[in-house]
Amino acid sequence: MYAVIKTGGKQFRAEPGKCIRVPSLAVEPGQTVTFDEVLLASNGDEVRVGAPSVDGASVTAEVVKHGRDKKVIVFKRKRRKGYRKKQGHRQGFTEIRIDEVRV
Repeated sequence: MYAVIKTGGKQFRAEPGKCIRVPSLAVEPGQTVTFDEVLLASNGDEVRVGAPSVDGASVTAEVVKHGRDKKVIVFKRKRRKGYRKKQGHRQGFTEIRIDEVRV
């Protein structure tokens, strides 16, 4: 059983018991969160595809922790002009553990 959910403008495959990192959510660790925007759901026998989302399907997950990813270097340069700019970025994430997939 699995589902494809949409959160933070990205899509993730959710399976019960699996931990995934999604863009930052405003939820404290230990609390549960429900994702209602399910794009695709499967119970093992049949696959339901939403247009744009599957009616009645939802995914429940528990927030494990918040954190920040590895640093990404953003380097800009213009040739022959002496313009160079170096900047770093660390994207925040929320790690969640999928508890239940309702189809």
